Amino acid sequence: MKKLFVLLFFFVASVTTFAQKFASVDSEYILGNMPEYKQAQRELDDLSVQWQKEVESKFQIVDKLYKAFQAESVLLPDELKTKKENEIIAAEKQAKELQKQRFGNDGDLAKKRSELVKPIQDKIYNAIEKIASEKNYAIIFDKSSGASILYVDSKTDVSDLILAELGYKTSSNKKSR
Repeated sequence: MKKLFVLLFFFVASVTTFAQKFASVDSEYILGNMPEYKQAQRELDDLSVQWQKEVESKFQIVDKLYKAFQAESVLLPDELKTKKENEIIAAEKQAKELQKQRFGNDGDLAKKRSELVKPIQDKIYNAIEKIASEKNYAIIFDKSSGASILYVDSKTDVSDLILAELGYKTSSNKKSR
């Protein structure tokens, strides 16, 4: 009786498993076809360049202070040397703090990226959720992050459906999947 129960359990489990529908999307492809994502990326790139110039100018000031100190340090009394060294250290610390403020993990660029890209990601997720519900997909994989997917049948790629759901036309340069 136990053997029959175990066999019946495995039969039901295998039928249930094989009845699941799976699909995949390529989030990089989807994002690449969304003008608002491209605009957000341009804005982030512009800010990054602007802030990088700001940080570099601070480090250039540190470099000038250091070179000036090296040139005149032989002639300076110890008290003035220490004062100049402290000025250089303070300027370098300020430059590093600005760099961290702009480009650190919780810096201005990360915050701006979250502000600009999160609404787009939420929009995509909602479209994926809707398509999954309508098409009865149990799982939809993102093959652009592909670390755990070794093979994806192109017939299961619903990226174009997601783009259509978002109201975008698909590009003709879709790579072979």
